[in-house]
Amino acid sequence: MNAALDWHLAKALLEWQVELGVTEAISDAPIDRFAETDEVPLPLAAARQPAPAAAPVVTAPAIDASAEAERLAGAASDLPALAEALAAFPHCDLRKGARSCVFADGNPAARVMIIGEGPGREEDQRGLPFVGQAGRLLDQMFAAIGLARNAPSPETALYITNTVPWRPLGNREPTPEELAMLRPFLMRHIELADPELVVLMGNVACHSVLGQRGILKLRGQWQTVLGRPTLPMLHPAYLLRNAEAKREAWADLLSLQARMRALP
Repeated sequence: MNAALDWHLAKALLEWQVELGVTEAISDAPIDRFAETDEVPLPLAAARQPAPAAAPVVTAPAIDASAEAERLAGAASDLPALAEALAAFPHCDLRKGARSCVFADGNPAARVMIIGEGPGREEDQRGLPFVGQAGRLLDQMFAAIGLARNAPSPETALYITNTVPWRPLGNREPTPEELAMLRPFLMRHIELADPELVVLMGNVACHSVLGQRGILKLRGQWQTVLGRPTLPMLHPAYLLRNAEAKREAWADLLSLQARMRALP
């Protein structure tokens, strides 16, 4: 019988055994099953391993932006360090739509510190507070009592900043949340500049520093902030829209001048 017949015959015999119900082949020699090991081939062992547990999702703790501002502001030992910390503060969304971080202008040694609302378009472009139309009116107002932001002498100089350093989109007012978040920087700014007198220009500045609004009632009424006499005044932008209110602004300027003369 040739090899081809042997192969076909073997195949036929195997199929016949399957039909008879044969399920396994018996080897020529006996096998000691008790001597077999428990080892499983590597691929099969790997397949039998349970799937690794998913790594736990770690959620970063929420950042208290106001507390972080308090920490960073408190760590600033001088005005340049405070300006650097404020410019790097990442938690206020106002910075996303602004070109400049507007810190301050004028003489840091001035006796009088003015706090305004926030940068407008021109302030954002130039990186300085109160340089638009309202800023020009502010300069004229204080020049009438002998004060100027560019004066070299602290006796006749002004130092000017805002409640927030970044321009709100659309020149809107800063929200109460934004004011609260950035207030630690503003209060530290007052401490480091150490003026003898503080002027709050408009509702937003009064809200941020005093926690009060209603500038038409607050104006002209001296308050105390960080141990310093503080005078709320009408914002120059309000005066541009309401020329008749310039009389009240002039009265407040005279009150400021009188307080300056009364100080040692």
